[in-house]
Amino acid sequence: MDVSDLAAHLAGWAPPPVDVTGRIDTWPAAAFAALLDQPSPVHAVGDPLPPLWHWFHLLDAPARAELGDDGHPAHGPFLPPLPHRRRMFAGGRLEVREPLRIGDEIGRRSSLVSATPKAGRSGAMVFVTVRHEFHRAGALAVVEEQDFAYRSQPPGVERGRPVSAPVAGEPEPAAWQLRVEPDAAMLFRFSALTYNTHRIHYDQPYVTQVEGYPGLVVHGPLLALLLLELPRRNAPGREVTGFAYRLRRPAFAGTPIVASGAADAELAAGVPGQAPSVTGAVTLR
Repeated sequence: MDVSDLAAHLAGWAPPPVDVTGRIDTWPAAAFAALLDQPSPVHAVGDPLPPLWHWFHLLDAPARAELGDDGHPAHGPFLPPLPHRRRMFAGGRLEVREPLRIGDEIGRRSSLVSATPKAGRSGAMVFVTVRHEFHRAGALAVVEEQDFAYRSQPPGVERGRPVSAPVAGEPEPAAWQLRVEPDAAMLFRFSALTYNTHRIHYDQPYVTQVEGYPGLVVHGPLLALLLLELPRRNAPGREVTGFAYRLRRPAFAGTPIVASGAADAELAAGVPGQAPSVTGAVTLR
């Protein structure tokens, strides 16, 4: 399917905004900290939630009957109407005006920013940007935009560009550095924390035989969160007010991931000795 075909499927697609409400509590943060073998950063009402840890709150919970063959929801307000849709998380941007806090009752308004067909590395894709605005007591606290890439890939059809598993080398020295060893258990726990049933993260036969990857794919959001672990652990006295990141290549379970960088410098995470899987820039106050 080429760019013009994808554009035809998008004609007239204009989903309305979606509003949800919920409460920020301690358990999801404690569970994610445990996944990283870290103590929980929050304990009581009023404690600030680390940036992007709101991903573990206000989760969508579609019925099992509403899932597609890839485990992802078959339909949704911001899922483009493409046949045999395959999704990849591409990146995003974050603005923190005021941190969300434990005990907050918050509202989130989500809206479509754009849907643009383009020619990607593995063929024609639709790039979708969704904006989330988080309000507390009527005031805007956090603004986030997420970018997704969608392609049309019927089952049994290979990806336009094969992906091979990288071989790890030695990491470059950096002021801030964090090493993790993602395995199937870590990916399962992150999928559970985000209520993500996308089969590329836990189903080895599916991800290799249908999607064409060499192994279980590390979640793009997990890679982005590893970048933010660098300032959280190394500059605890400074506050994140902005973050922009881009997913550049997939990472796979069974291969070490090193996140590295420094204050006021580019952050990156990926297999040591290889091009990074994610890069980002953080604004600190």
